[in-house]
Amino acid sequence: MPELIQCATAGTMESSDAYVEIEPRENGLEIQLESVVFAQFGEDIAQSVQAVLLQQGVKNAWISVNDRGALDCVIRARIETAIRRARGETP
Repeated sequence: MPELIQCATAGTMESSDAYVEIEPRENGLEIQLESVVFAQFGEDIAQSVQAVLLQQGVKNAWISVNDRGALDCVIRARIETAIRRARGETP
């Protein structure tokens, strides 16, 4: 899979959405996670983030996910979109 070539974002800070930022890095993954439901679902969200990164073959990146109560499918879609944009695949 292609490497990340640029910084990218996806999503919004609106309620029931998630805002994702991703940057290429050289030394592994760094995940920053914020959520309005972190106490209840933080571990599940972190697992979803890691699953999408693994599925997409991302091994070297900084990613920030700011969840505003989004469903898991929304979080996953936002991460995948940010990855595709960071690869230059979509505008």
